[in-house]
Amino acid sequence: MISQPFIHLATLLFLLSSSFAFPNYADVLKRQEVEEASSSFRPVDPPLPPGPPEFTGAKLVNDPAHPWEPLRDGDVRGPCPGMNTLASHGYMSRDGVASPSEMVTAVQEGLNMENKFAIFVTYLNHLMNGNLVTDLLSIGGKTSKTGPDPPAPAHAGGLSVHGTFEGDAGMTRGDAFFGDNHSFNETLFDKFVDFSNRFGGGFYNLTVAGELRFQRLQDSIATNPQFSFKNVRFITSYGESVFPVNFFVDGRQTEKKLDMESARLFFSDMKFPADFFRAPMPMSNEGLSEIFQMHPFLPGGNVDGKVDNFVVDPASATFDTPSCVLYEDILNTVKGLYPNPTRVLKRNLIKNLRFFYDGFSAVFSDGCAEQFPYGQQ
Repeated sequence: MISQPFIHLATLLFLLSSSFAFPNYADVLKRQEVEEASSSFRPVDPPLPPGPPEFTGAKLVNDPAHPWEPLRDGDVRGPCPGMNTLASHGYMSRDGVASPSEMVTAVQEGLNMENKFAIFVTYLNHLMNGNLVTDLLSIGGKTSKTGPDPPAPAHAGGLSVHGTFEGDAGMTRGDAFFGDNHSFNETLFDKFVDFSNRFGGGFYNLTVAGELRFQRLQDSIATNPQFSFKNVRFITSYGESVFPVNFFVDGRQTEKKLDMESARLFFSDMKFPADFFRAPMPMSNEGLSEIFQMHPFLPGGNVDGKVDNFVVDPASATFDTPSCVLYEDILNTVKGLYPNPTRVLKRNLIKNLRFFYDGFSAVFSDGCAEQFPYGQQ
């Protein structure tokens, strides 16, 4: 539907000058669709997400069919060591650009991520940071490999975009305020090792995860005047902390603890350890509640451009609020990115939001009703 302010503006410009050839909004949408169709990247009707694989137990994943390969010119990598590793081993496109359905398959096969959880996190990322026309998402920064830019303010900027899925107080990546939020940070990894030695006997486990998560929050409050920690980032930060315990520990081990040699391979080298077996069962956010309870924390951020000026945001989603608070925040972000979608974009938005909700409602099972900001068909 065309907004009233836009209609008034178009009418005013037309009346001011008959020589001002200002096209109506339908013409603008039509031209965008022609450009989409004429591009070498054809619009893609997104397929249904993959279902769970037949075999969901531990198996060798650093195998001859998936050898590690060094980066080539133009390959992209980003803030998530899991996705970086899967791309480097060919579980998804090695250049770091793939469809969300390909990514769901990759995290299931390479890491044994639970199906609905994989759909939730993948389509959340795709809605916020992917190209919904070409159905491609970068696991790093913005790249032409995802196709022509969608109409602004959408950006198709990839997983490295700050403030959507990626956020402050990362374990081995710096805050965006300091200029690089996606590259491996040796200083932060040293802290990762130090905390593993102090609290885990040389291993990263859930105890270490809880202590390190709290310390990284204190670090960012003390050094980042733009520190923000709420809604999606509030939830994903704790998921990030349990991720190495759930997915980087060899599936044949009985104790859920990660040694430092393997940790460096994942975080820095983007490589499976030799003879690595994935988790013995489908995993998601196991251990999240345990580490949060070690140091309960409220969402918020530094205000007025000052460090050590943290203010709680009572409107943010937390682990105690109904999941609809988080769901509506995500929908508001998507609607802000796509206020007036083209016909193709609208179709793909409807489908991707449906796929996302399928995962979201399984992960957060408190009955938050699905919403349809772009319709249902």
